[in-house]
Amino acid sequence: MRILFITHAFNGLSQRLFIELTALGHEVSIELDINDQVTSEAVELFRPHLILAPYLRRAIPEPIWRNYVCLIVHPGVVGDRGPSALDWAILNAEKSWGVTVLQAEAEMDAGAIWAEATFPMRIAKKSSLYRHEVTDAAVKSVCAAVTRLNDYKNGIWQPMPLHSISAHGQLRPLMKQIDRTIDWLSDDSITVLNKINAADGFPGVADRLFDQDCFLYDARIFPAQGSAGELLGMSEIGVVRATIDGAIWIGHVRSMDYVAPIKLPTTVVFPQAKSLPYLVDDSDIRYVEQGEVGYLHFEFYNGAMGTMACERLLAAYRLAKKRPIRVIVLMGGTDFFSNGLDLNVIEAAESPADESWQNINAMDDLCREIIETSTHLTISALQGNAGAGGAFLALAADYIWARHGIILNPHYMNMGNLYGSEYWSYLLPRRVGAGMSTKIMHHRLPMGVVEAHKIGFIDDYFESDLDDFVAQVTLNAELLAGRIDFTQLLANKSSQRAADEVQKPLSQYRAEELVHMQRNFYGFDPSYHVARHHFVHKTLHSWTPRHLAKHRELGWVLPYD
Repeated sequence: MRILFITHAFNGLSQRLFIELTALGHEVSIELDINDQVTSEAVELFRPHLILAPYLRRAIPEPIWRNYVCLIVHPGVVGDRGPSALDWAILNAEKSWGVTVLQAEAEMDAGAIWAEATFPMRIAKKSSLYRHEVTDAAVKSVCAAVTRLNDYKNGIWQPMPLHSISAHGQLRPLMKQIDRTIDWLSDDSITVLNKINAADGFPGVADRLFDQDCFLYDARIFPAQGSAGELLGMSEIGVVRATIDGAIWIGHVRSMDYVAPIKLPTTVVFPQAKSLPYLVDDSDIRYVEQGEVGYLHFEFYNGAMGTMACERLLAAYRLAKKRPIRVIVLMGGTDFFSNGLDLNVIEAAESPADESWQNINAMDDLCREIIETSTHLTISALQGNAGAGGAFLALAADYIWARHGIILNPHYMNMGNLYGSEYWSYLLPRRVGAGMSTKIMHHRLPMGVVEAHKIGFIDDYFESDLDDFVAQVTLNAELLAGRIDFTQLLANKSSQRAADEVQKPLSQYRAEELVHMQRNFYGFDPSYHVARHHFVHKTLHSWTPRHLAKHRELGWVLPYD
């Protein structure tokens, strides 16, 4: 069937649903929610059998929901209503939560229930819960709702009216800053953490640091003690602030007084933090060894890897190579393996072009170190999503394993036709072939692991549950390290790398890629800088890109039903 997405943004949830529904054989087109006229035009062009709103901030126009089945994906349990569903669930420390698929009606979130799914809550950022539990529950409930559409149209099945259900959920107002306010002199660490977690992504928690107003993001409990409210020190990009029973690390802030009022590392916005005592912490880059396998975890906020992050990870990787082990596993983070360049830090730099150049070279240095590793076999284990340069960082390893349900965006063109580096022109064709490489780089659409495995982009994929995936990775990595032909595998790897180097040196791939990147960063065409600015500042869309809106492609003809 033809399914039209009407969505505020083509975010992780929308992309996952696009992948899953397309894999089921449905024809999916996307229209970004710009205004009522544009939405109506999209419906007229596509004539969908179903309209799905996976992420919407305003009501669907009445003429549309009266004439088409319109299903809203709401990140709350049955009966929950209002725009701050997940925020309240985190702040109230709900033990379980859910996703409801309901029919659009005049009253927001009050339509008949088509499907729902629940999940246990964990202590985590709102953005993390959204990417994992909410997205998985949405896929389950949307797929269930889609299977009921024909029965609904034939009068065999009817959705359940909300008023007829005894529901746990309730109507809740938009959460305001007063609801999120931290009292550093009386709130314990879990309360502070929940308040920041409930605002992570958007809108942040209004607070003050170094006598300046700012919004707090990216927090975790830190093993330290001090006077409540006191700044105890700095650790990498963040600062540590005491609560009544411990301390909280604050990694990112947004300050209206800063030159760029966007989310940035706390020590970038407040350089005076560097005068605080340095506190050792291994939460973002962590190395764990088990038998003959070393696991290198790197949990960077939103998967962004700035120059300093790349340099620190490169140093950690080099230390791992000195260990008496056989296999190194790049674990990435739980939310993201990597998304490549840190666009926010680049945007805020005195010279975004210079910072872009330093960042891409730092990424390239890291990739080359992994590619040229001759002493170990390497594995990229993708627990979380990977995009742009982060997807090609994964390809630098010998084996690529992914968790079922993650999303890959192995292309750069959406960022102002950025050419890309990270040795993709070497890594991608050797895995999928020249023709498929061209298709991937120009396709600009998300890829699921089933498709990625089919074309050879990844070697295998395992369970969707995060703990089960890590267990499966551990088992398979240990089996690889213990293979009786391990020495031969390592010799074959070195032989192939040497042959590839003779055919065309890695330095040449890098130089050719960087010629294009230099034009992107310093050339006459400002497309990359414009696209980055709009991305970082969350500029509202004024049109839907053609690669998303199938119904707006040149030559689009409405199929005969």
